Amino acid sequence: MNSVVIVAAGKGKRMNSNINKQYIKLKNKEIIAYTIDIFDKNENIDEIVVVIRKEEEFFVKQVINKYKFNKNVKIAYGGSERQDSVYNGIKEVDLNCDIVLIHDGARPFVTDEIINNSIKETKKNKAVVVGVPVKDTIKVIDDNNIIKNTPQRKYLWAVQTPQVFEYKLIKKAYEKAFEENYYGTDDATLVENLGYNVKMIMGSYKNIKITTKEDINFGEEILRMR
Repeated sequence: MNSVVIVAAGKGKRMNSNINKQYIKLKNKEIIAYTIDIFDKNENIDEIVVVIRKEEEFFVKQVINKYKFNKNVKIAYGGSERQDSVYNGIKEVDLNCDIVLIHDGARPFVTDEIINNSIKETKKNKAVVVGVPVKDTIKVIDDNNIIKNTPQRKYLWAVQTPQVFEYKLIKKAYEKAFEENYYGTDDATLVENLGYNVKMIMGSYKNIKITTKEDINFGEEILRMR
């Protein structure tokens, strides 16, 4: 059994909008609806859990009722940090789950190919992260903006979602993190903290996260090209 936890509990401050970015519309359809829809239609996904801010439950239920998804969409409430929100979602996952995909609600252009490939690789490796090689040279700076290091670009990838794990492994990683009061920058960091190797696999440069108003324009262009 494969479950997806869609994280949509952020405040989206960089969007400067009066509504959460997940409910902004791209071509008359809410961003979160695109995201749920791709997992709803994927034959390898058995369960969907959407993590939301409690005060936005009305909006989410409106979306669910409007698009009449085929799969039951569970709702979990977010916490103070993204890590808290993901853990709340994981706790709502069916105990018979084998693999959990953790995905950003504001990343609506994930494809069946990415989903299916990440599940396949997780069966082999237990922990997989989707990403893309960076195109620009990256500089490491100090507190005074002085360049201290230029890492080799061939080893640098920009991380996307889904991040996909064996259910028992990610649950154990989250439990250990909270026992130690350890907060990582992403889900994979918690698994790395357990001492496990996480495999990076190819995502897509179109698998963007809608974060700013410029991203909305880019997202509408992606839809137009489709």
